[in-house]
Amino acid sequence: MESQYKVCEVKLTYKSKVKASEREKILSAEDAYKILLSVFDSETIQYKEFFKVILMNKANKVLGICPISEGGLNETSADIRIIMQAAILGNASAIILAHNHPSGNIQPSMQDDQVTKRVKEIAKLIGINLLDHLIITDETYYSYSENGRI
Repeated sequence: MESQYKVCEVKLTYKSKVKASEREKILSAEDAYKILLSVFDSETIQYKEFFKVILMNKANKVLGICPISEGGLNETSADIRIIMQAAILGNASAIILAHNHPSGNIQPSMQDDQVTKRVKEIAKLIGINLLDHLIITDETYYSYSENGRI
């Protein structure tokens, strides 16, 4: 008997091209910043905002870095559902949020604080640890963790 319902099958997979022994380990905000500088485009970091999330396993080894959004001169979208989707599909146990401020001002905005708080709350509900939120420029960074705000 043929089904009268037509539905799509969803298949979730995780493929790593990096051996576990070769993954970078993040022990500090500075480690995360150095890794982030390698994935932010040096030609656009001062031009427009980008939001990314570092996905890590329980040993704080980097599983991957997922681009979340690309914005304008002074803002970009940080859709919490997309952030959490990336964390879940990336099989992350912990995450670090990151975005740049093209202005060079590394102080968090009220919106940065709100996103950090919401992601922390939601991640905790599903067993994912938010370790930090970095605001970066090509010269320096601000770490919520180092400033006691996570």
